[in-house]
Amino acid sequence: MSAKTIMITGATSGFGEACARLFAEQGWNLILTGRRQQRLDQLQAELGGVDKVHTCCFDISDRAAVEQAFASLPEAFCQIDVLLNNAGLALGLEPAHQTRLDDWEMMVDTNIKGLLFCTRTVLPMMVERKSGYIINIGSVAGNWPYPGGNVYCGTKAFVRQFSLAVRADLLGTNVRVSNIEPGNAETEFSMVRFKEDKGRADKVYEGTEALNANDIADTVWWLVNTPPHVNVTTLELMPTQEANGPMAFYRE
Repeated sequence: MSAKTIMITGATSGFGEACARLFAEQGWNLILTGRRQQRLDQLQAELGGVDKVHTCCFDISDRAAVEQAFASLPEAFCQIDVLLNNAGLALGLEPAHQTRLDDWEMMVDTNIKGLLFCTRTVLPMMVERKSGYIINIGSVAGNWPYPGGNVYCGTKAFVRQFSLAVRADLLGTNVRVSNIEPGNAETEFSMVRFKEDKGRADKVYEGTEALNANDIADTVWWLVNTPPHVNVTTLELMPTQEANGPMAFYRE
């Protein structure tokens, strides 16, 4: 049997890179996307070369670039069995009246529009052959908002509802949709959020054991290997040392 193919957005670090490494170990063909060409080249060389790994360097918030990337896939990579919508980011932790509109816009463009562009482009292929799997990386922030989360929480709530709605649309096509919602996870996430302020980023994980990228890769692998008649719609994962807190009150 020919190897299956997974497309992973945001594959140059964190969850995406861990998934790329795990699926490569299992013999899958990889389509890896990201904005860092050098990192994509390194992963391609490490994980099997051009015969096993196809890379696409573009910004997923650029609709034309997404469409071009799909249109130019080599024949050996054209049949995408799994699309992992992993690319996303949080920017800042300021209250809504102090945040930068540019940060809000970038989160919407990446976390929502990028996911839409990739999903809409790949879905017709999957529906036509009645086979495929869309796995979206959401967040517990989509369920449990927190101070300073504002637009980031909103974008991840969108991912949850979009996943459920697309799942409803695809009933009868055999195409599955899952939304994975990680809690606190130690990756480049906080470095990006705090714009390379390492001291501030490190404090997010100080004194606690967070999830790591391999935890999420193992979860994606488990989902992909569930029987075809099983669709896990939403899966929330938190570190053992994290939980949703009590309701907040302001008192005079």
